[in-house]
Amino acid sequence: MKILVTGGLGFIGSHTVVELQNEGFEVVIIDNLSNSSEDVLDGIESITGKKPHFEKMDLRDKPKVHEFFQKYNDLEGVIHFAASKAVGESVEQPLLYYENNLGVLVYLLQELTQKGKSSFIFSSSCTVYGQADTLPITEDAPVKPAESPYGNTKQIGEEIIRDTCGVNPNLSAIALRYFNPIGAHPSVKIGELPLGVPQNLVPYITQTGMGLREQLSVFGDDYPTEDGTCIRDYIHVVDVAKAHVVALQRLLQNKNEQNYEVFNLGTGKGSSVLEVINSFEKVSGEKLNYKIVDRRAGDVIQAYADTAKANDVLGWKALSTLDDSMKSAWEWEQKVRG
Repeated sequence: MKILVTGGLGFIGSHTVVELQNEGFEVVIIDNLSNSSEDVLDGIESITGKKPHFEKMDLRDKPKVHEFFQKYNDLEGVIHFAASKAVGESVEQPLLYYENNLGVLVYLLQELTQKGKSSFIFSSSCTVYGQADTLPITEDAPVKPAESPYGNTKQIGEEIIRDTCGVNPNLSAIALRYFNPIGAHPSVKIGELPLGVPQNLVPYITQTGMGLREQLSVFGDDYPTEDGTCIRDYIHVVDVAKAHVVALQRLLQNKNEQNYEVFNLGTGKGSSVLEVINSFEKVSGEKLNYKIVDRRAGDVIQAYADTAKANDVLGWKALSTLDDSMKSAWEWEQKVRG
């Protein structure tokens, strides 16, 4: 079965391509290389023994998208990762985010609705919940007004897919709301490689550990949590990747209960910023240079997933611990900078 993975050379995309190929799927990747490298293809090939098909293109080019679907008219499903994802940048350049994250989604769905039966997996985010009223966060938690244009694109993206599925019985879709993917493949052949200054905690920690960054800033230690720092649900990227394969198989095997479904992807356990730092120090043997600074605007105090629906309905469970994830992230950082 041939599957399209958009943004398939990115962090989560590349790990998902590996899991798809390990399950016997034939994969076609579209990526414009704006936040990734073609070298990742070699990493995927060295892990799986197969090189996926690769088309370098910008999905904002609607005629090119149409041409692609004419060329690959035997696709069984699409896993859609390609999107801009930096919260701060989205505040400064909202139109870029709306064009890239929503325009592209519309173009893909327009092609899929012409195809007859098709399966679509959407890369969504726990940002749709905002500051949740109750913890852990279930899929039924209210979607709050977004804190950023990036978060808003995930909310609107889900609405676009839901509305499209509502009038297209041949289209089945699952939105996967990730919490905080971290780590790297255990082979250390692919991992997270942010361009420029990392936007996320873990690569900033590993880069500080390597001496690339002078110091990690911990934004606030006066939150109403056990150690005063913010809490997130950190999940190993390979666990996230495997969930995409399980979700895709659910649709391909007609096991879905509705033609639009939503699942949280997390471990069900929250870890504070200081706990993540402690885990890094434990697995690396390095002392991390960090300091407590003022709170950062827009930070949610706590967010971690209720995973019951993903565990029971989807039949998927996160297996790696925080220490496993931090160890693989550190090994990847050392390899990249070695």
